Amino acid sequence: MPTLTKTLQLTALLLAFSTGITGCATTRDINPNASVHYDASFDFSDKKQIVNHLSQSLLEFVDLNNSKPVLISYGVGNQTSEHINTGGISDDIRLALVQSGKYQLINESQRANIADESDFQKTGAVPASQRISQGRQLGADYILAGTLRSIVKEQPRQIRITKKKLVHYSLNLELTDTETGAVTWADKVEIARESSRPIIGW
Repeated sequence: MPTLTKTLQLTALLLAFSTGITGCATTRDINPNASVHYDASFDFSDKKQIVNHLSQSLLEFVDLNNSKPVLISYGVGNQTSEHINTGGISDDIRLALVQSGKYQLINESQRANIADESDFQKTGAVPASQRISQGRQLGADYILAGTLRSIVKEQPRQIRITKKKLVHYSLNLELTDTETGAVTWADKVEIARESSRPIIGW
């Protein structure tokens, strides 16, 4: 049976070891344009790939009846098993479209704030000459919306040193004509990744 002294020595050694592990953490800058993956899960490199492909595809879309179509985005729905903030995908695609100058984008998330500001201006606090004119908001020619899905496959249980995992992501984006309801443009990005990890390890 270990003595009290040996127990204290062992405890001190374990504390020093754990402190060394946590205290030696380092950080480094990573090129946001580089593909960096630590496992098979969705990450910022995947978002970059999706945004670049779909933005470019949208910019190549030609509306013969409108030189600068008005879009409203209802975002990308997440139907994966992961907690993925798809708002970042929608925001980056909108940013690319606005910066291109080829589309006009309605800010759907600010509609309630615009209505509040309009109501405030009608209270008399704002001179009539500076008030928002009614009935001048843009109507959307198209609705932009999409869905992110995933399929996850893991190796069945068996004796092995490592365990592999395969994840397939698919993001479909569509442009729907608000007058006819027809889908006038659609595209998708697919990403498949396999990862392996040791059965026993850190």
